[in-house]
Amino acid sequence: MEHTKNKKLLDISFESEMDFHDEKDEKKSSGSKGKSSGKGLLWQFIAIASIPLVMVLGNSMLVPILPDLERELGVSQFQSSLVITLFSVTAGLFIPIAGYLSDRFSRKAVIIPSLIVYGAAGILAGFGAVWNSYTILIIARAVQGLGAAGTAPIAMALVGDLYKGGTESKALGLTEASNGTGKVLSPIIGSLFAMIVWYAPFFAFPVFCVLSLLAVIFIIKEPKKEKPMTGLKKYLHTIGDIFQKNGKWLVPSFFAGSLALFILFGVLFYLSDILEKDPYNIDGVLKGAILAIPLLGLVVTSYTTGSIIKKNGILMRKLMNIGLVIMSVSLALTIFFLDRIYIFIGLLTLSSVGTGLLVPCLNTMITGSVSKGERGMITSLYSSLRFLGVAAGPPLFGWMMEKSHKLIFISVSILSAVTLALVFFLIKPDKKVS
Repeated sequence: MEHTKNKKLLDISFESEMDFHDEKDEKKSSGSKGKSSGKGLLWQFIAIASIPLVMVLGNSMLVPILPDLERELGVSQFQSSLVITLFSVTAGLFIPIAGYLSDRFSRKAVIIPSLIVYGAAGILAGFGAVWNSYTILIIARAVQGLGAAGTAPIAMALVGDLYKGGTESKALGLTEASNGTGKVLSPIIGSLFAMIVWYAPFFAFPVFCVLSLLAVIFIIKEPKKEKPMTGLKKYLHTIGDIFQKNGKWLVPSFFAGSLALFILFGVLFYLSDILEKDPYNIDGVLKGAILAIPLLGLVVTSYTTGSIIKKNGILMRKLMNIGLVIMSVSLALTIFFLDRIYIFIGLLTLSSVGTGLLVPCLNTMITGSVSKGERGMITSLYSSLRFLGVAAGPPLFGWMMEKSHKLIFISVSILSAVTLALVFFLIKPDKKVS
């Protein structure tokens, strides 16, 4: 497809825009990419995947202990949900700033100090629990959110800098799978540490931060910036131009990613609460294992999706729509099986499979939609909305649980159906997006 020379045209095609930026970036960094092969490439994948894994562990490990936190600190269900929500809100607000800084300086210059802040604040949160101080704990969680802002969202931009074509989509699929793996492991790990003492998870995950920090420092070799970044005013103008040209599909893509995480964390919060109550009375590691079941579907599907799409626009469009159909139908069916736990969890797992089809495709399109100089901001805005979706999940699900359990799944199934319509009519990539 020939590239248009007039960049002011608002009808520039999705395919040519993506092709233009990918080819431009590939020429700039082809030298460094050629060196990444074999075992070196594998270790790079592992190092990058450790970043979203650590980010998720710092949040999802706490889901199983929220009921314990309520009892030990004498706080309400809403206050316990703020342990997740405030972290996510803070991260969501600061992610765009981290994205700008990563474009201005480098990805590693943001990721490394962010991991340090993330781990240190986790220790402080643990001491807040030991001292029976909800105030210290919640402040520390907000600081952790500040650190988290510079981790996984910037890793997504880093993938776009390091790889192109099928390798990029595979790396992004692995990143999303790592995110999901963290969600699978974290309830189990959190429950295991809680067997020692309920606040042990706060102290445990900084160890994972240290391991990821070492991997980022010594394994990832970031391509050098070839020219200084433009001023802030021109930078923001460029971001505005990107949304003017691609907003028709970028906005629904952002909304779809945010909704997927809103549903996922809301469901985790819901399951964690009902499993401890009659008639189930399930706690500890068993509860963590049950919480991991839907997430396992997400992990396997995300990695598989990232491996097969290879920036094939038509395939991505099909998988996104199929994923949202699966989410809408399975969430709607849960309304009839709320008291049949095995079928209920099976339907939630099916919904997670739909999420695993959707999110890697969104990641690949959004990461490849801009050149390297603006990639940090665009992926950060996307990640910011995802974090806000995570933040909204527990409190809104908790509020709806007080009204009606059926209301929860009626609402999220309708939201999924609305998102399906937006994606079907507004996101139409051509044959190739790279």
